[in-house]
This record gives sequence, structure tokens and C-alpha cells, in this order.
Amino acid sequence: MSEVVDARAELLALCERGITWHTDVPRWATDAADRRPAAVLVLFGVLDDLPARAGATAHDTASAPVARDLDVLLLRRASTLGSHPGQIAFPGGRIEESDDGPVAGALREAAEETGVDPADVEPLGTLAPLPVPVSNHLVTPVPGWWMRPSEVAAVDHDESVEVFRVPVADLLDPANRGSTEITFGGKVYRGPAFTVGGRVVWGFTALVLARMFDELGWTEPWNEDRIVERDDLSQ
Repeated sequence: MSEVVDARAELLALCERGITWHTDVPRWATDAADRRPAAVLVLFGVLDDLPARAGATAHDTASAPVARDLDVLLLRRASTLGSHPGQIAFPGGRIEESDDGPVAGALREAAEETGVDPADVEPLGTLAPLPVPVSNHLVTPVPGWWMRPSEVAAVDHDESVEVFRVPVADLLDPANRGSTEITFGGKVYRGPAFTVGGRVVWGFTALVLARMFDELGWTEPWNEDRIVERDDLSQ
């Protein structure tokens, strides 16, 4: 139980001290001016009576820096969406005028997309917003802790086609880590990626997870030169 308590406490402390995003992207991509506000729920938890369905090979518990039953909630976006089609993502979306800030927006979007009950989620705070130029949003990550299990599934198939939980130990496994490359303006930009359960997590989602893991001290040495092919439909 101490490992579980420590994970929540470490996430809470991370929100309190804040985070700086280090991104290898063009300068225009980090300009936050005129971007629409959005929020995502980065939901961690230990739900022993609901098995995680990542389909990944279990990382050796003895060597993993976190408890084996700690996981994070992710989804795959619908292939028909105008931005980030088919990509693995956190639940979330644009903050509406009726939302009382990014926490409320992230919880509302998560409920609409995955069916998670906001009453079962403890918001731990917010992290610095990060520009996402492809969709012209300024996205605030909202780390949360899953206090009680909610059954989750893809609620609106126009938005997402699958919802699943991934063991954090599998994401941290060096065998499941790599980099993706994007060419822009004649220059190749590299970002983190995770390959878990036959899925490739890259882009904004991988960047947030990788940076959080670094700041939390959970990252294990991995080969940044291993190039991973994306399995989504983004160009």
C-alpha cells in the first residue's frame, strides 16, 4: 500500500511545484497566442477489482520504479476526427464557457468520452498549459487520482473508438520506449513514444507522460535512438 500512497503523493507534489515542458519543436509551435483553451485528464489509479486491459507484457515488478497495479487511462481517437485522427490520447477537449476552469472541463470531457464518474476522481491540480499547434489549442493537463472504480468505455464513437488502462510500469519499461520523427521545414523533429499492447503512444500524450515521469523520478534509462513508426492516421 505504501507504493500506492507514494504515487499519489508524488503526483500531488508535482502539481504543487509545477513543470516546465522541454519540446523539440519549431518556435511557432510553442506560441500560445490566440490558441483555444482545452484540458485533458491524466488519470492515474489502482483499481484492483477492474483489470487493466493494455495487453502488454508485464514489466518485472521487482525492477519497476512504481507499483505493478498503478495505471493510467487512455483512449484512441476516432479516425474521422479532423485533428489527431486515430491517435492515442488522454480524455479531454475544449474548455466550455460553462466550465469552471480546466479541472471542470477535463472532468466533463472525460465523463462524456469514457463514462468515468467525476465523483470517483480526485483532481490533484493542474500542470502548465502546452500549445498544440495542429488543433490550435492551449492544453492544460489535469493529473487526477482514481479513488473508486468506474466502468469505462467509448461513449461517443464519433470521438473515440476504444478506452483502456495501461500499467505505468509497462510505459516505463525501456523495451517499450522509443522516439518518433516528424519533418518540418527541412528539419527532423524527434519526440518520445511508447509501444504498449500493440499501440503506439506519441505526440502530445507521450510528451506529457515522458516529462511527468522524468520529473517524478520514475524514468528508467532507455534508447532514444530507437525510432518507432506511428500507428495512427495523422499526417
